[in-house]
Amino acid sequence: MALVFTDSNFEKEVLQSDMPVLVDFYADWCGPCKMLAPVIDELAKDYEGKAKIGKLNVDQNGNTASHYGVMSIPTLLVIKDGKVVDQIVGALPKQQLVQRLDAAL
Repeated sequence: MALVFTDSNFEKEVLQSDMPVLVDFYADWCGPCKMLAPVIDELAKDYEGKAKIGKLNVDQNGNTASHYGVMSIPTLLVIKDGKVVDQIVGALPKQQLVQRLDAAL
Protein backbone atom coordinates (compact mmCIF):
# COMPACT_ATOMS: atom_id res chain seq x y z
CA MET A 1 0.00 0.00 0.00
CA ALA A 2 1.30 3.43 -0.95
CA LEU A 3 2.33 5.82 1.80
CA VAL A 4 0.38 9.02 2.41
CA PHE A 5 2.40 12.21 2.21
CA THR A 6 1.14 15.54 3.55
CA ASP A 7 2.37 19.10 3.90
CA SER A 8 3.31 18.29 7.50
CA ASN A 9 5.25 15.04 6.91
CA PHE A 10 6.79 15.80 3.49
CA GLU A 11 10.09 17.11 4.84
CA LYS A 12 10.70 14.08 7.06
CA GLU A 13 9.23 11.32 4.87
CA VAL A 14 10.39 12.54 1.45
CA LEU A 15 13.14 15.13 1.59
CA GLN A 16 15.06 13.45 4.42
CA SER A 17 14.50 9.90 3.15
CA ASP A 18 17.59 7.71 2.83
CA MET A 19 16.13 6.08 -0.30
CA PRO A 20 14.54 7.48 -3.49
CA VAL A 21 10.88 8.50 -3.21
CA LEU A 22 8.14 8.49 -5.86
CA VAL A 23 5.43 11.02 -5.00
CA ASP A 24 2.11 10.83 -6.84
CA PHE A 25 0.40 14.24 -6.72
CA TYR A 26 -3.30 13.46 -7.18
CA ALA A 27 -6.89 14.50 -6.39
CA ASP A 28 -9.89 12.33 -5.58
CA TRP A 29 -11.92 13.84 -8.46
CA CYS A 30 -9.22 13.20 -11.11
CA GLY A 31 -10.05 10.36 -13.54
CA PRO A 32 -6.48 9.60 -14.69
CA CYS A 33 -5.37 9.70 -11.04
CA LYS A 34 -7.93 6.99 -10.21
CA MET A 35 -6.63 4.87 -13.09
CA LEU A 36 -3.08 5.26 -11.79
CA ALA A 37 -3.90 4.47 -8.14
CA PRO A 38 -3.67 0.63 -8.41
CA VAL A 39 -0.35 0.95 -10.27
CA ILE A 40 1.04 3.15 -7.48
CA ASP A 41 -0.02 0.54 -4.91
CA GLU A 42 1.67 -2.22 -6.97
CA LEU A 43 4.87 -0.18 -7.20
CA ALA A 44 4.80 0.34 -3.42
CA LYS A 45 4.86 -3.46 -2.97
CA ASP A 46 7.41 -4.04 -5.74
CA TYR A 47 9.88 -1.45 -4.40
CA GLU A 48 9.49 -2.13 -0.68
CA GLY A 49 12.91 -1.66 0.92
CA LYS A 50 14.34 -0.05 -2.26
CA ALA A 51 12.23 3.11 -2.63
CA LYS A 52 9.34 4.86 -0.90
CA ILE A 53 6.19 5.13 -2.99
CA GLY A 54 3.42 7.44 -1.86
CA LYS A 55 0.63 9.82 -2.72
CA LEU A 56 -0.05 13.45 -1.90
CA ASN A 57 -3.58 14.85 -2.26
CA VAL A 58 -3.18 18.29 -3.88
CA ASP A 59 -6.56 19.52 -2.58
CA GLN A 60 -5.57 18.85 1.04
CA ASN A 61 -1.85 19.70 0.73
CA GLY A 62 -1.69 22.73 -1.53
CA ASN A 63 1.53 24.15 -0.02
CA THR A 64 3.68 21.23 -1.16
CA ALA A 65 1.95 21.00 -4.56
CA SER A 66 2.48 24.71 -5.25
CA HIS A 67 6.10 24.59 -3.98
CA TYR A 68 6.86 22.00 -6.68
CA GLY A 69 4.85 23.84 -9.33
CA VAL A 70 2.33 21.04 -9.84
CA MET A 71 -0.12 22.40 -12.42
CA SER A 72 -1.52 19.16 -13.87
CA ILE A 73 -2.42 15.93 -12.17
CA PRO A 74 -1.38 13.27 -11.95
CA THR A 75 2.18 14.53 -11.62
CA LEU A 76 4.78 12.14 -10.26
CA LEU A 77 8.09 13.32 -8.86
CA VAL A 78 11.06 11.10 -8.18
CA ILE A 79 13.03 12.66 -5.33
CA LYS A 80 16.46 11.46 -4.29
CA ASP A 81 18.63 13.06 -1.60
CA GLY A 82 16.03 15.83 -1.25
CA LYS A 83 16.17 16.82 -4.94
CA VAL A 84 13.79 16.16 -7.82
CA VAL A 85 15.57 13.83 -10.26
CA ASP A 86 12.59 13.08 -12.53
CA GLN A 87 9.12 14.48 -13.20
CA ILE A 88 6.33 12.60 -14.96
CA VAL A 89 3.09 14.35 -15.93
CA GLY A 90 0.12 12.16 -16.80
CA ALA A 91 -0.76 8.53 -16.27
CA LEU A 92 1.94 6.32 -17.82
CA PRO A 93 1.80 2.51 -18.05
CA LYS A 94 3.44 0.65 -15.16
CA GLN A 95 6.41 -0.52 -17.25
CA GLN A 96 7.34 3.06 -18.17
CA LEU A 97 7.10 4.12 -14.52
CA VAL A 98 9.34 1.18 -13.55
CA GLN A 99 11.96 2.28 -16.10
CA ARG A 100 11.94 5.86 -14.81
CA LEU A 101 12.07 4.76 -11.18
CA ASP A 102 14.87 2.25 -11.82
CA ALA A 103 16.92 5.02 -13.41
CA ALA A 104 16.85 6.88 -10.09
CA LEU A 105 17.87 3.91 -7.92
